[in-house]
Amino acid sequence: MTQEKSERVQRVFDSASERYDLMTDLMSLGLHRVLKRITLEQTGVRAGHSVLDLAGGTGDMTRLLAQAVGDTGHLVLADANEAMLTLGRDRLLNRGVLATQYVVASAERLPFAQATFDCIVCAFGFRNFSDQEKASAECWRVLKSGGRFVVLEFSIPKNKHFARAFRLYKSGWPMLGRAVTGDAAPYDYLIESIDAHLSPDAVSLMLGDHGFEEVRWHGLLGGVVTLHTARA
Repeated sequence: MTQEKSERVQRVFDSASERYDLMTDLMSLGLHRVLKRITLEQTGVRAGHSVLDLAGGTGDMTRLLAQAVGDTGHLVLADANEAMLTLGRDRLLNRGVLATQYVVASAERLPFAQATFDCIVCAFGFRNFSDQEKASAECWRVLKSGGRFVVLEFSIPKNKHFARAFRLYKSGWPMLGRAVTGDAAPYDYLIESIDAHLSPDAVSLMLGDHGFEEVRWHGLLGGVVTLHTARA
């Protein structure tokens, strides 16, 4: 099952990579940019820190983190999909973000030494990991003691009215995807992955089981999105 999910995720992002940023703006009405700035504020990242942007895709979060770590910091953008990572690298270089390392890597097997990073950020990528248990354990391993893990991810609102509105809203994403990119499949997958994702409480329990402390979550946009924070 994990291998099947991994292969499907690769196909989805190979197909979606070229119009990924445009579709993200359209589907979120631009709100993903606000959410990522809120996420940055929760990282506590400052100049000189070593930071991993995990499943960072086309580099939106990386660009914000680069400003925070400054010239003395160490920033890594890692993604399992090479097409997305290449797009992110080119985009960041065009915007003058130069001091970033780019690594093709799966979250379940991170190619970094123990206690490498002060912070790991994962924005809208956690639900795509083929094995979230292994990914959580790997993130704990490569974080320094006291290092911060911050996850921004979709969730299903607990309020039934918000949940119904979100279900109706996201049902239009495949049609929008077909109109903009010519392919609805990645956006069918997106809906499936949101609906199948663990609840915020379940994610918190999993992180705690893998050694994280001070595990907390906060619902945003009425629970459509959840911000998880934890310390190694």
